[in-house]
Amino acid sequence: MKVLCVAEKPSISKAVAGHLAGRNPDVVSIPGILFATYPHETDRPQHNTRSQYIKNYGFDFDFGAPWGPCSVTMTAVLGHLTGLEFTDENKNWSHPPPESLFTAPVVTVVPQDKKTVAENIERQARYCQLLVIWTDCDREGEHIGKEIVNAAKKGNNRITVKRATFSNIERAHILTAARRLTDLDQKQVDAVDARIELDLRIGYAFTRFLTISLRPLGGPLQERTISYGSCQFPTLGFVVDRYFRVQNFVPEQFWSIKVMHSREGKKVNFNWSRNRLFDRMSVIILYERCIKAKKAKVTKVQEKPTRKWKPLPLTTVELQKAATRLLRMSGQQAMTVAEGLYNKGFISYPRTETDRFDKGMDLKALVRKQTADNRWGEYAQGLLDGNFHQPREGKHDDKAHPPIHPVTYAAPTVLNADEKQLYEYVVRRFLACCSEDAKGLATDVEILYGEETFNARGLVVLERNYLDVFVYEKWNDSAQLPQFTPGETFQPTEAMMTDGKTSPPGYLTEADLIALMDANGIGTDATMAEHIQKIQDREYVQLADGGQRGQDGDNDDEDNAQDRPPSPPARGGRGGRGSRGGRGGRGGRGASSAGRRGLKVFIPTQLGVALITGFDRMEFETSLGKPFLRKEMENKMKAICDGRMTKDAVLRESLGQYRQVFRDSQERLNVLKAVSRGSIANTPTRADLAIRRVANTWRFARSLLAIQIRAHSPGVLRDVQVSK
Repeated sequence: MKVLCVAEKPSISKAVAGHLAGRNPDVVSIPGILFATYPHETDRPQHNTRSQYIKNYGFDFDFGAPWGPCSVTMTAVLGHLTGLEFTDENKNWSHPPPESLFTAPVVTVVPQDKKTVAENIERQARYCQLLVIWTDCDREGEHIGKEIVNAAKKGNNRITVKRATFSNIERAHILTAARRLTDLDQKQVDAVDARIELDLRIGYAFTRFLTISLRPLGGPLQERTISYGSCQFPTLGFVVDRYFRVQNFVPEQFWSIKVMHSREGKKVNFNWSRNRLFDRMSVIILYERCIKAKKAKVTKVQEKPTRKWKPLPLTTVELQKAATRLLRMSGQQAMTVAEGLYNKGFISYPRTETDRFDKGMDLKALVRKQTADNRWGEYAQGLLDGNFHQPREGKHDDKAHPPIHPVTYAAPTVLNADEKQLYEYVVRRFLACCSEDAKGLATDVEILYGEETFNARGLVVLERNYLDVFVYEKWNDSAQLPQFTPGETFQPTEAMMTDGKTSPPGYLTEADLIALMDANGIGTDATMAEHIQKIQDREYVQLADGGQRGQDGDNDDEDNAQDRPPSPPARGGRGGRGSRGGRGGRGGRGASSAGRRGLKVFIPTQLGVALITGFDRMEFETSLGKPFLRKEMENKMKAICDGRMTKDAVLRESLGQYRQVFRDSQERLNVLKAVSRGSIANTPTRADLAIRRVANTWRFARSLLAIQIRAHSPGVLRDVQVSK
């Protein structure tokens, strides 16, 4: 029996072929083709792929019942084989009107650069009875698999189709996947079909509408396309919303009471249970009562074990957030690096929502592979010698992939700088998951001073455990409290009334933005970074310096060491998996970025502000700058996958919603024009900015020339300092 196996990318094709061939095969190559063969198989038929990127590998493999030993050709595609387009009569921007794109006919086409790839599959399928799909096991991978099936059936309409389910390219895992073939999930294919058509129709309709409507305003708008995307606009909306919260923030003065007591050579700071009040006179009255009382009474002394919980298994969203906070990578850069590590077989599939390991996974075997490293190898060995603990179980399981984890050991010499950083984070996080929580002893003292309650806490870290390997989190001893006895009284060493002002929230960092998108269901874990990059490429936002480079868990103070596990990061959308939503709300841990120097923050451009403000002022029930429409669409995609809705129903409902918003936008276009005219009509064009840069360069050159002339003038030699 002859089998055609097709992977999503050439690197996976090569790796899978190597594993299925059984041993390192001899390689026979001819121009445009590469076959992996056993030494005695050099007479195997060879078929040229006609592509410089795609190679066909030939070998024998026993798939087990019912297929048995088979002659295999392994090849690949380069992502999606097809695209959706409008027909030629609808590609003209001047006619027909943009609204017609909601119902205009669309066609599926094979792009010119993918035709040789599709032809290779069609040609190979003629010789085969079974097609095995080896694309990534997610929605997009399922759709690419269907595109491969369509191409193969052009060459052999009777070919049987199966799919291999895998989450990494480790040899044993690949062999198991090859012998446990399943079927393609048509529901996931339909969900992606719906998403592609919705994005095409909605994106093109609004892009043409905005561009045609705003270009007549002149200025920089005259020369640019105002691009719209149903994910990009809500993402931009988060940035603009936070920008206005910062700009419109009005500081408020507050007052508080601070109590300090020295005992046994130690200073103990007691925190006011009210924290702070915004009425000065009220605080003065309460403070005077404290002073009149003179002595404070110890009402409670509690000493109890506490712990800092080890991290949950790693998801895609958490990987991107950690990369932006800790590794100085953008989310998109982190995903590119992670994809490379996956393709090389070093980590598992990097696109997953799952934060719990299956109980059947042999985690110790994965730990054992890390014992060779001189940085964490000793720690890994300690886990095997008795310190291993089962990872925590999160609440999310996408039923497709395990959490991100190392699959094999990668020596530093085989990785580039970015790969080293990301691989190290994945390994350390995994080892931390397999460790015990950090343990400490907390002492709480409560006092009554006047009629006010004050509290002090001391912490002693007893066992660092996972913190020894997960260097991205800190949990340090605080000042150890001196001895206090319930019921005793003492006169505080110091009691004073303090004041301060509230601070504005910080601008959004990329980690903050990813968290908000996740909490509000904008995009998927695999596409969030792409949407963020797009609003930068379209010059709707820009990155600026600001914020302090944080650590994983920097937002946790010592009081966060509580006796219950912290809730998993807020998740949203995609079927209601989130507890917090809404524009500008927190999107999980680390959402506030105020005062964190060193991190980049997002600032909207004048164009970005104008677009979101314009749509907000139209006062729709649902603004395009808010996440609700897209979140609802994402939920409908999930409903298709779950079998609760059909593709046609989702297309009908979602297109109807956006078409109504489109018509409302047409009726209130003057609102958007007024905001745009007032905000950006006088903004310099790119050409103007280029001219200014040239002029500034010339001015700098002239000033430099003047300095050189003065330096060579005998009369001013005394003003010239020569560096040594």
